[in-house]
Amino acid sequence: MCSGAGSQVGCPTVRRSPYGYFDDQSREYVITRPDTPTPWINYIGQEEYFGIVSNTGGGYSFYRDPRYRRVTRYRYHGVPVDQPGRYIYIRDADTGEYWSATWQPVKKQLDYYECRHGLGYTKIRSVYKGIESEVLYFVPLGQTFEVWKLRVKNNRDKEANLQLFSYVEFCFWDALDDMTNFQRNLNIAEVEVEDSVIYHKTGYRERRNHFAFFACSEPIVGFDTDKEEFIGSYRGLENPIVVEEGVSRNTIAYGGHPIGSHQIRLRLGPGESKEIIFLLGYAENPLEEKFIAPNTINKTRVRKVIQEYTNPAKVEEAFQEIKKYWDDLLSKLQVETPDTDVNRIVNVWNQYQIMITFNLARSASYYESGIARGIGFRDSCQDILGAVHLFPERVRQRILDLASIQLPDGSTYHQYQPISKRGNREIGGGFNDDPLWLVIATATYIKETGDFSILNELVPYDSTPGTEEPLYEHLKKAIMYIAGNLGPHKLPLIGHADWNDCLNLNVMSMNPDESFQTAPERTDGKTAESVFIACQFVLAANVFAEVAERIGKREDAELFRNLAKEMVERVKLHGWDGEWFLRAYDAFGRKIGSKENEEGRIYIEPQGMCVMAGIGLDDGKAVKALDAVKKYLATEHGIVLHWPPYTRYYVHLGEISSYPPGHKENASIFCHPNSWIIIAEAMVGRGDAAFEYYKKLNPSAREPISHIHRAEPYVYAQTIAGPASKLFGRARNSWLTGTASWMFVAVTQYILGVRPTYDGLIIDPCIPREWPGFKVIRKFRGDTYIIEVRNEERVSKGVKAVFLDGKPLDGNKVPVVGDGKTHYVLVIMGKQSD
Repeated sequence: MCSGAGSQVGCPTVRRSPYGYFDDQSREYVITRPDTPTPWINYIGQEEYFGIVSNTGGGYSFYRDPRYRRVTRYRYHGVPVDQPGRYIYIRDADTGEYWSATWQPVKKQLDYYECRHGLGYTKIRSVYKGIESEVLYFVPLGQTFEVWKLRVKNNRDKEANLQLFSYVEFCFWDALDDMTNFQRNLNIAEVEVEDSVIYHKTGYRERRNHFAFFACSEPIVGFDTDKEEFIGSYRGLENPIVVEEGVSRNTIAYGGHPIGSHQIRLRLGPGESKEIIFLLGYAENPLEEKFIAPNTINKTRVRKVIQEYTNPAKVEEAFQEIKKYWDDLLSKLQVETPDTDVNRIVNVWNQYQIMITFNLARSASYYESGIARGIGFRDSCQDILGAVHLFPERVRQRILDLASIQLPDGSTYHQYQPISKRGNREIGGGFNDDPLWLVIATATYIKETGDFSILNELVPYDSTPGTEEPLYEHLKKAIMYIAGNLGPHKLPLIGHADWNDCLNLNVMSMNPDESFQTAPERTDGKTAESVFIACQFVLAANVFAEVAERIGKREDAELFRNLAKEMVERVKLHGWDGEWFLRAYDAFGRKIGSKENEEGRIYIEPQGMCVMAGIGLDDGKAVKALDAVKKYLATEHGIVLHWPPYTRYYVHLGEISSYPPGHKENASIFCHPNSWIIIAEAMVGRGDAAFEYYKKLNPSAREPISHIHRAEPYVYAQTIAGPASKLFGRARNSWLTGTASWMFVAVTQYILGVRPTYDGLIIDPCIPREWPGFKVIRKFRGDTYIIEVRNEERVSKGVKAVFLDGKPLDGNKVPVVGDGKTHYVLVIMGKQSD
């Protein structure tokens, strides 16, 4: 395979963008110029400590929670953009010239620049006037700090006399308070400096037991911890006075803005190089062991870590562990298809993005400030769908965490904070699709693992001790909550909104100073109904019915199936508009997403979700709805959310109509539900259509139009400007989006058709007719299945025969062998003989 784990030497790397290219063998995206259309970022950290790193060193770090444990500062909407970050200034002591190893913040024209974003690490290399530097950023497994491994080499033919200045800007922990409460914050900064380590300890004298540290492996000749003294009056990060003059001030911050900067002297002979290691991290002490002297940090624990990881051999060992970690994860599912973009994204970048979304939900990115949003309930449930094969044990715990913020009536908070794991309403509540996602996520976990025991786990409601019930009862209450909250057409009430957070049918907001998401509902909430939730309910109820039946709860199974059947009939009666499925009924009982509407006549979400739930497969409605999607919603850059866009604000619709046409929820190409249409097209057997939609959004396939797309070409974005916008084709909100998991499900389980079930793998491809076949390596419940699919008849869908280790199977389900060995599956596509 030329993409992903085990790439062969000699696999082609094709450059299709002026900004960079995929290095498939190294599993890196290589950026060859620093002035990308937007900062192209990466993430470091896999467990508790995380960082955002841009291609020019910008970004910030945090421990677990990007709001309440922000380690370093970052200025969103700053000018220049993407500052501050992790910086190393290099100064030629003989000439006084200085530049940045990462281009920013000095932005001097470099002789050579290259950024390599890899899996859990970023490496930036530059050359200026014969001085070569390379800095590697990563977080070692199991640690709460990041490593900067800097190598400086003198390529001149004479000795180089250099000065290095590191730079980070510490945050006062609470990122929102840090940027607003200056009357307090400018008076509280405290640091300690010991040997080559700078300790940021603001708040440690009182209620905090945590601190940050910034260590250097080399002896230092100077340091600074006060931003004003380092930069100088009316200067910026591009020309700090300390670097310009080459003299650190040795400042100890006492109030003001605390920073960390080390000064190091280097004399390098011709061809000589030097490696220097910096460690930036977070540490805690038990309350009873905070101090070794009045207001002096107890550094016993952290000194051991610093000593261990300022050793170059240990750093290299830790870096190789990161690489092996990703080798092992990605080996769980690999594909080889006739399409390079599919191979590259599925084998590497899609799974990598899924890990990031699972860890961070929608909390911290270049577009999400890490302040307003914690771990979203709906978001995290959907992230599970793509992550479960990677680390089922983490998924299991996440399901239990999510269930613990469910309320006793079956509804749920919309998010929880990562540290406390308690639900809150900081971004609103009452989103009535939320509970059903927990049902779907749990069933997905059981299909992957066969672990029905999770249903017996005792979980509290609202994180309240003494309220524990088995997870099964939580899921049952989720189903019954929706079944018990129906509107005039006996369709589910929408609540504050459904999957589309911006369809606020009960808010009626005319107050520009309130958020649509947290505004009060100004109707009785008993009229506005969601056809989308109705379809989602059918899907969830049928899924849960099978779960109930498999654990012997046949009465429950019959109940859930009957509820689903009744809802199907209501959708067909009240949710069908003649050519497509309606979107909703508003608070006055009027149709939304109907030919009766002048704007917003057809929406994407119900067309996908209804078909996924099986509605319309028996009577032609599914195909009609998908034909309508192609006719009215499909564009060259993907499928828009609805059409026509809303050209003015409609108080009865809410936030969806507040955006300019073509942006975000107002008729942009919202990538997430595009995956539902791909799945639906596969379900009706139209492989060419499914693949065409998939390729329009595949990040690698969009790389040649990076000048239009603008966001990173190695990950999915949430939204792409629609045809109603003058920015048609421009992507925003990359990385943290449910698109990552859903697209992975769409391509691996429905186009390639390798789908986990409770007792095996279903093989049911729906591919482009021109494909002669493909291969999948799938690790499943301890076994490895090497699946070869042959399509000699050039069909899109249909399986004639399946062989497991040379023996024919009845049907297209590969049973779980369970011996921990490798097994070979041959699948022959074609039309079934009569």
